[in-house]
Amino acid sequence: MGANGSGTIVSAEGIEQKLVDIRRHLHQYPELSHEEFETTAYIRRRLEEEEIRIATQFDLKTGLIAEVGGLHGGPVIALRADIDALPIQEETGLPYASKTPGNMHACGHDFHTAAILGAAFLLKEKEHELLGTIRFVFQPAEEKAAGARKVLQSGALDGVRAIYGMHNKPDLPVGTIGIRPGPLMAAADGFLVELEGIGSHAAVPEASVDPIVAAAQLVTALQSIVSRNVSPLESAVISVTRLNSGTAWNVIPETAVLDGTVRTFDEKVRNRVVERFGEVVNGVAAAYGTKASLRWIQGPPPVNNDGELADAARRTAERLGISVVTPKPSPAGEDFAFYQKQIPGFFAFMGTSGPKEWHHPAFDIDERALPISASFFAELAIAELERFATEP
Repeated sequence: MGANGSGTIVSAEGIEQKLVDIRRHLHQYPELSHEEFETTAYIRRRLEEEEIRIATQFDLKTGLIAEVGGLHGGPVIALRADIDALPIQEETGLPYASKTPGNMHACGHDFHTAAILGAAFLLKEKEHELLGTIRFVFQPAEEKAAGARKVLQSGALDGVRAIYGMHNKPDLPVGTIGIRPGPLMAAADGFLVELEGIGSHAAVPEASVDPIVAAAQLVTALQSIVSRNVSPLESAVISVTRLNSGTAWNVIPETAVLDGTVRTFDEKVRNRVVERFGEVVNGVAAAYGTKASLRWIQGPPPVNNDGELADAARRTAERLGISVVTPKPSPAGEDFAFYQKQIPGFFAFMGTSGPKEWHHPAFDIDERALPISASFFAELAIAELERFATEP
C-alpha cells in the first residue's frame, strides 16, 4: 500500500515538459540574491495558474510562501527551494542560456525551484486526500546565507513539524539520491584580518615593522589550528584566499589584509577553531610587532539531518525506485541549516549527471532529474503528513 493509503505512487511523468519549460525560463532570467523580483512574480503566476494559494501573511521582500492542503486540519510540513542566481558569466552555449550578462544559475537553483513547483502541482491534485498542510518555501538569497533567516523572521516556519529540501549533485547520476543522517554540509564562516605595522623604504627594513612578513607567517600558522587542534577523526578547513598589501616595489607598507573561509561539520569543532583562530592571529601579530584586528563573518551552521526524517526519505526513494547512496559530506555551505536549528529538517543530494561542479560557468543539469525530484518530494510529503497525523 502506498504512503497515502491508496496504493498509488505519485508520478510526474505527465508534467515533465512543463517542468522543463519552467526550469529553462528561470535559467534564462537569473536574478541575484535580494533581487529576485521577476523570479518571484513568475513563481507566483505558475502557482496561481494551478489555483495553489499564496500565503500572503508571511512578509518577504523577494521569495514567497505557498500552501496546499489543510482542508481537514492536521500537521504542517514544509518543502523548500532556493531561487537566487550567481554573478557568473554563463559559458554553456545552451539555446536557453542566461539573457542577463554576468548573471547565471550556476548552482542549479532554477532546477530546485522547478522541481518543488512540480511537487506543488502534484500535491494540489491530491489536496482533498492530504492529512495536513504542505507549505512551500521559495526562498531568496541562499547564496548570501541570508534568505533562510528572512523566512524564519517572517514566521513561515512557526508551527511547522519538519522541513525538507535538496541540492542537485552533478557527480551523482540521474535516478540516484544521496541520503545521509547527521552532518551533510559544512558550516561556512569567513574572516578578515588586518595587520598594522610601520612603513619604511624597502632598503631600510630595520626602520619598519613589516606587516607582510607577519602576514606570511600568519598564513602558515593558521594551518596549525587544523593539524594540532582538530582530531584526525574530525575535520576542518582553513583557507586564506586573498592577501593584499603594498603599493610599490621599494616600499614596505603599513598594513596587510588577508581573508578567507573556515569550514567545519561539528559545532564543537567550529567553536574551538574560532577560539584558536583569534589566539593565533594575536600571537603572531605580537611576535612580529604588529597590531591585529580580526573580523569574523559567521555563516550558516552545518547541515545536520534528522535521523528519522532521513529514514523516511530513504523509504520514499526506495518505494519510487530511486537508487539510494550514502554521499560524502560536502564542505560547501547551505543556509538550509538555519532551519534545522529551529525544527527537524532533512536535506538530500539529488543526482543530476552534471558536466561541471557548482559555481562553474559551464554548469548544467540533466533535466531528466526534474520529474524524479518532483515525484520524490510529493510522495515524501504525503507519507510524512500521514506519519505525523497518526503519531500518538
